[in-house]
Amino acid sequence: MEVFGMAGLFGLILGFMFGVGCAFAVLYTIYMGGYRKGIEEGLKEPKPDRYLRALDTVRGKVQEKTAR
Repeated sequence: MEVFGMAGLFGLILGFMFGVGCAFAVLYTIYMGGYRKGIEEGLKEPKPDRYLRALDTVRGKVQEKTAR
């Protein structure tokens, strides 16, 4: 039990560090690349074509859901 306890503790520490660290890195990358860019495009005048196409797509999907 002693050997497993030490190995289990070591595995738990490494798993927690890499698991939480990698998850945070992925979420931060998504925020920096996608969300931030979307906010910037949403605030521009005149609105970019890509933003307007995405907005039309989202509005269409919302209307589909509310029509059900």
